[in-house]
Amino acid sequence: MIRAGIIGGAGYTAGELVRLLVNHPKAGIAWIHSESQAGKAVAEHHPGLVGDTDLVFTDVVDLEGIDVLFLCSAHGKSRSFWEEHPCPQGLKVIDLAQDFRDESDGYVYGLPELNRARISGAQKVANPGCFATALQLALLPLAKAGLLNGDIHVQAVTGSTGAGVKPSATTHFSWRSNNLSAYKVLTHQHLAEIRRNLGVGENLHFIPVRGDFTRGIFAVAQTACSLSLEEVRALYEAFYADAPFTWVLPGEADLKQVVNTNKCLISLEVVQGQLVVTSVIDNLLKGASGQAVQNMNLMFALPETAGLRLKASAF
Repeated sequence: MIRAGIIGGAGYTAGELVRLLVNHPKAGIAWIHSESQAGKAVAEHHPGLVGDTDLVFTDVVDLEGIDVLFLCSAHGKSRSFWEEHPCPQGLKVIDLAQDFRDESDGYVYGLPELNRARISGAQKVANPGCFATALQLALLPLAKAGLLNGDIHVQAVTGSTGAGVKPSATTHFSWRSNNLSAYKVLTHQHLAEIRRNLGVGENLHFIPVRGDFTRGIFAVAQTACSLSLEEVRALYEAFYADAPFTWVLPGEADLKQVVNTNKCLISLEVVQGQLVVTSVIDNLLKGASGQAVQNMNLMFALPETAGLRLKASAF
C-alpha cells in the first residue's frame, strides 16, 4: 500500500483527497497535518467523512514514514514548507497550490492529458489550477494543431468552493445565492500557466464568474476556426483517445454530468466560422484532488483510474 501524508488537512481539497484515498485500492493515509485542527477527529471537521475514517489531525510532520506527500495548503505556503523541512530521497510530492506550476525546483506540471509520460517518471508534480484545467482541456487540441492564431475569448463560471473554506464577503450564502458576478477580469492568476502551456499570449482573454452553486466549473471558449464541425470533432477525439477522464460529447455538456467525478466533458459547435468549445469539470476533483490522485496513480505505475470511478450526482 502507498502511504500518504497530507499537509493542510482542514481545507476543501484536503477533505476531498481524504474521501478518495480512504477508498483507494492501493493507497492509505498515514497522517493528516493541520495546525488549526490538531487533536481533532478528521470526520468531526469534515462531517462528510463520518464512518469512513477514524484519523485524527496531527501537528507532527513525519516525512520519513510516507511514500507520497500531498500539499494542500494555501498558495505560497509550499515554498515555505520546504524551507523548513528537508525532502527525503525517494519521497514523491504532489502540490495542489500554485507555487511550482512554473516547473521550478524540478516539478512537472501535472495535467495528465498534456504530460502523462513526464508525470509517470516524476518525483514532484505541481497540480494545475481548476480554471487552468478546464480551459486547457478545452483548447489543447487546437493548440497542438497550431490553430490558436487569433483571439480566444473565454468565460467560465465557478462554484463557491473554488474560493476556499474560509468564508468571505463573496462566499456567504446570502450574497452568493441568486447572484452572479465577474471578478479578476482578464487578470486571473491561472492565465500564466494557461498561456504558457497553450503557447498563446495576450490574445487569450479570460473572464471568470462567481456562480450560484457550490461545485463545478462551466467554461465556454470561442475562437475563429476554418474547420468544419466534423473536422474539429475528429481532431478532439483523436487527441483525447487515450485520456480516460476527458470525453468529447455528441451533444451539449452540462455541469451536473461532472459534479462528483474526475471527468472533463467537452462539447463543440461551429457557427459562422466561430468554434465554441464548452468544457465542464468538478473544481474540487478534476480541478484539484481527483487530478492529484490521478497523478499519484501515474507516478506509482497504477491504473490511471484507480480510486476514481465516481458517478456524477446528476439527480
